[in-house]
Amino acid sequence: MPARIDLEQRRKDVIEAGFRLLVAEGLSGLSLRKVAAESGLNIGSVRHYFDDHQNLLIAAATEVSDRMGKRLTRYSTDTLVGLEGESAVDAFQALVEELLPIDEERRVESIVLMEFIVAARVNPIFRPVTEKMAADMRLVITDALVVLDVPEPAEEAERLVAVLGGLIVDSVTPHGSLGVARLRKTLRAHLCSILVTAPVAVPTAD
Repeated sequence: MPARIDLEQRRKDVIEAGFRLLVAEGLSGLSLRKVAAESGLNIGSVRHYFDDHQNLLIAAATEVSDRMGKRLTRYSTDTLVGLEGESAVDAFQALVEELLPIDEERRVESIVLMEFIVAARVNPIFRPVTEKMAADMRLVITDALVVLDVPEPAEEAERLVAVLGGLIVDSVTPHGSLGVARLRKTLRAHLCSILVTAPVAVPTAD
């Protein structure tokens, strides 16, 4: 009896293949034919899940958005209630780092996301996904800052989002070649400036 094919898993495998190509070659290197070869399938099988190149791209953009969103939902703002000083920084940094390339999984996601953000500048098909991600991120950060009793949380969230964007760019491109230790140190210094009134020692980056 032939083995039953897990259609949802195969669809995910195709998207994973797309991610690998996006990391290796950028958006211009993502084609149905290349994804088929990378995933070990024939192009007809890939077309079973994605009618055309555009549908594949939208699915990849949506997948990276969903993954980041699911990780953020693991954190409840209730865990931030009453925290102050370094305890507040520790908890808030753990939440924010879900969005940053501090391990291989998140590095891949950050690269894929950046490819779509850049593409959205000239290609409107990516804008709904990238705009939703930006809005969701701002909402999560603003809500956390409200719970942590930070003055002007919406304005502070905008500054933090700008910092995160810079950290991601400098981490996944030759622009900064930023390592994980330096990324965390820089992030922590910024969070301390928001959440801690007395001077706090920031760990030295390796």
